[in-house]
Amino acid sequence: MRLHRLEVCAFGPYAGREVVDFDVLGADGLFLLHGDTGAGKTTLLDAVAFALFGSVPGARGQVKRLRCDLAEADVHTEVVLELTIQSHRLRVVRSPEYERPKRRGEGVTTQQAKASLTWLTPPPEGGTAEAVTRIDEVGRVVERLLGMNAQQFFQVVLLPQGEFARFLRADTTEREKLLERLFGTERFAVAEQWFREERLARKTELDRQRADARDWQTRLAQAAAVEPPEEPDREWVSRLRQSADAGIAAARDDERSARAAWEDAQAVVREREVAAERVRRVRSARARLAELERTAAERSRWADELEAARRAVAVSELAAGARASEGGLAQAVAEESEAEGVCATLGLRELDVLDVEVSGLRDRAGALREEAGGLAGLVEQARRQDADLTRIAALDESATYDRERVAVLRSKLDGLPERVAELTRERERAVEAEAKLDGIAAREAELVELLADAEALPELGRSVDAAVAAENAAEADRLAAKETLLDLRGRRLAGMAAELAARLDEGDPCPVCGSASHPAPAIATADAVGEEAERAAAERETEAERVCERARAACFEARQKRDAAARRVGDRSAAELAGELSGVRGERATLAEHAGRSAALAASVRAATEEEKSLRADRDSLERSLGESQTERVLLAERVDDRARQLDEARGEFPDVAARRDHLLTLGRALDRLAEARTAVSTARRERDERHHSLADAARRAGFSTTDDALGAVRSAERVDELEHLISEADTEAAAARGVLAEPELSGVCPDDEVDVSAAEQEAHRAREATDAAVAALHAAERTAREVTELGQSLEAALDALVPVEREYAELDALTDVVNGRGQNARRMSLRSYVLAARLEEVALAATARLRSMSQGRYSFVHSDAAGSRGTRGGLGLDVLDDYSGMVRPAKTLSGGESFLASLALALGLADVVAAETGGALLDTLFVDEGFGTLDGETLDVVMGVLDELRAGGRVVGLVSHVEELRQRIPTRLRVRKSRTGSTLLVGG
Repeated sequence: MRLHRLEVCAFGPYAGREVVDFDVLGADGLFLLHGDTGAGKTTLLDAVAFALFGSVPGARGQVKRLRCDLAEADVHTEVVLELTIQSHRLRVVRSPEYERPKRRGEGVTTQQAKASLTWLTPPPEGGTAEAVTRIDEVGRVVERLLGMNAQQFFQVVLLPQGEFARFLRADTTEREKLLERLFGTERFAVAEQWFREERLARKTELDRQRADARDWQTRLAQAAAVEPPEEPDREWVSRLRQSADAGIAAARDDERSARAAWEDAQAVVREREVAAERVRRVRSARARLAELERTAAERSRWADELEAARRAVAVSELAAGARASEGGLAQAVAEESEAEGVCATLGLRELDVLDVEVSGLRDRAGALREEAGGLAGLVEQARRQDADLTRIAALDESATYDRERVAVLRSKLDGLPERVAELTRERERAVEAEAKLDGIAAREAELVELLADAEALPELGRSVDAAVAAENAAEADRLAAKETLLDLRGRRLAGMAAELAARLDEGDPCPVCGSASHPAPAIATADAVGEEAERAAAERETEAERVCERARAACFEARQKRDAAARRVGDRSAAELAGELSGVRGERATLAEHAGRSAALAASVRAATEEEKSLRADRDSLERSLGESQTERVLLAERVDDRARQLDEARGEFPDVAARRDHLLTLGRALDRLAEARTAVSTARRERDERHHSLADAARRAGFSTTDDALGAVRSAERVDELEHLISEADTEAAAARGVLAEPELSGVCPDDEVDVSAAEQEAHRAREATDAAVAALHAAERTAREVTELGQSLEAALDALVPVEREYAELDALTDVVNGRGQNARRMSLRSYVLAARLEEVALAATARLRSMSQGRYSFVHSDAAGSRGTRGGLGLDVLDDYSGMVRPAKTLSGGESFLASLALALGLADVVAAETGGALLDTLFVDEGFGTLDGETLDVVMGVLDELRAGGRVVGLVSHVEELRQRIPTRLRVRKSRTGSTLLVGG
């Protein structure tokens, strides 16, 4: 990485834009950045850091106050840096977030932070040549190119000596924090955390599996009904299995004995039940036969009644048909009477049709239907006549409505064009006002600012007067304090001999002449001044100087504000500006009123135009519709007149043709009905006579003397079924009873015998209960054995699975302790500390080469990885080997100059190691900040030789110091000058 150009504007103490050309400064490889204390030397290094990373190192970065307080309000704060990284030249521009006065009105507003990165040469392969403008993206690009983050850059490029002096004297914890920040050992911390989390997870899994094994052990003990041992083993499981198998054998023997006794008892019960059943069957059969003998006469009557009912079935069916024919005849006669009544009502009696034969009635009905058919076409014409009359009425009504609408539309169209023209003119005026509004608003804003400046001028003048008075008073106080200091200093110098004489002791050499005798030492006078009085006067003079500086700055700022306001106002008074502002505001209000109506007027013009188009279209449509309606009405009226004459001739004495046609059809239907009724009466009478003759013949054939006797023997189907069932049931019962008594096994059985079955059943019940108990005991023993076998297998599997887990956990536990610096780790070093120790050892080796050269071979760095006191972790010890004494000394024992040499060597060595570790860009530009004032001349020569070696390797080294001797040694210089208006830069000053 090589820096080319740096620009700062309103940044830190720099009120204006200052430019640093590093190509010119670094032409010789070494340059000096010097200036008064507080001028802004370190601010240039902060600007480099801010341009690259958006932050500054150290405590200054915590304040986040980067804008110059002396800069003009309209001057933008920014830093521009051009540099080359890995052969790619780029420009980075950054602006911090800061508050600035509002351009309009009172108060301040926040200026947001900005950043951009522009490639001055093609970007790396795969990158885009477009400028990067996002703040976070700029930071990522810079970090990727440099190969290091902000903290590493601050540590290895800016080389802050104060931090490395503290690093030399720090304890292990503080060194660890710095090294972690530089070398990025977070991944090793993650590894340590992974080991701890993995051990916790494995411990949880181990505890879970142990709990599972204990759970299986408890369940196995509960199943076997024994107490669990302290530690389960396979022998205990084997003993439980053997005990369960022995229980099964004993229970099986008991079950076989109980089952044999139960089977014997059941056999006795079955024998007695068979004997009792035989006695019961004999008793039942004899009792049933006796009952059937008593009901023999009744069964004979049932048989006679059943036989007569079967013969009367055919007669009954014919009688039902005869009754049905009588009903049909009566119905036909009633229908004939009703048809004759309808014909009489219709006036057919006068036509002498009631005595006409059936064929004559049918002929008359046909003639009427034929006449009605001739009127069918005229009925359709009558329906069309009604529709046409309705249509004519509708056309008349529609024509009247259309005429009224056309008149209304014509009245609306008469004044509409003038209205459209007026709205268009008003719209044009509103558009013109809208165009003028922006200009008048800008003029108003300008007048508001000028009026505020004019009104503020008197107060600003008074502020200037007050600031001038305060500056004069502060200057008077400063001069008085300085005069007092000079007076006291002169009096002290006059009495310096007495002050030195007061420190002399007899026999000690004089610090001035070296003599051991003091014959006439000076004596202090009454107005002698001591060191404390002089120091107090110097402090008062310094404080008066600071107060005076603040008063000068306040006075300058007050004048600046007053003069800027006066320039803006010119020769116009506040009253003139107020009057002009009032007129502008009135004009703006008028224009705003007109402009505010622009959108509404545009909408009104569009609406009026559309309304005119719509009204014209409606009027034209109504006029066309009115003409069409009138034409259609004329044609319909002619057609209605012609059709009316035809219909009047056809309707006769009826209201219309349809009524006459309906009457003819009704007469025809009445005659047809009468003919049908007379035919039905004749048919029903003939059928009735035939059925009565068939009924008498059937009764004689069935063996009955009369029809009434046959009908009296008829029984219902339910009664016939009942008789058949009673007779059949009696016959079946008699046959069954005789069959039972005839069975061989019942021969010799006496119905009076008694068999005791209850006693045998009780004995069998007791045997069954004993058998059930034995079976339950056997099942319980088998279940216990099964559970013992299954749970024993699960317990053995849990014990087998537990062995490798315990072994792996023990190994992981020991390894985690070692990684985290405990257990068998004798050095008490964690993995992260071990890596940092290795990096620190590399740093010590690289820094030793620098330190031995700068200390002329006397000092070397010694790295120690021993554990600390009281068992604290070690690995980050850093001491110094003194070649003069051959002893290893703590770094805290070095003097101020020696500490500077050691910290500079350590910083340079650390820069080399970090650059190599991160794989970052070659660091062609380095800055060394302060610390040279503690070196003597000879040591300074040695240090300058080391720095010459750095620039001989192609690097550019910038020294930041106010040591006067360095100005004589380094010809290329950049001076920072401070003043009341801000710091400036001068090359070669």
